[in-house]
Amino acid sequence: MIIKADTIEEYIDALPEERQGPFSKLRQTILENLPEGYEEQLTGMINYVVPFSLYPAGYHCPPRQPLPFISIASQKNFLAFYHLGIYAHPELLTWFQEEYPNHCKHKLDMGKSCVRLKKMDQIPYELIGKLVSKMPVKEWIEIYENAFKKE
Repeated sequence: MIIKADTIEEYIDALPEERQGPFSKLRQTILENLPEGYEEQLTGMINYVVPFSLYPAGYHCPPRQPLPFISIASQKNFLAFYHLGIYAHPELLTWFQEEYPNHCKHKLDMGKSCVRLKKMDQIPYELIGKLVSKMPVKEWIEIYENAFKKE
């Protein structure tokens, strides 16, 4: 689902009405739990990134983009919550997978970094907030450089 918007508010307003509330709550959950240093941006979807002021090298593909951390988007059949930390940090992924059943009745549906939120009335906001809070910027940069940065 491609949403053309110049601001985050326009992005949310362009969502189907039944998704606006859950998406706004997901965004607010991230903002309330996001460690200091990350910045919110809109680049086709809503992203939470390490700004160039903290990591001038930027993302390795391409370096003109800041280092991504979390993204949220409305896809055709679900809300998508992308967390690169669970892709790059196996212990964090294990923690999330083990905690998920304590917060949701339905099975976890995810890819490598994408959690697919299909049931708007069963989004585990508290768990997502805890996950978001677990990785300070400095730790994410270190994990990224060890795992992804090509010398």
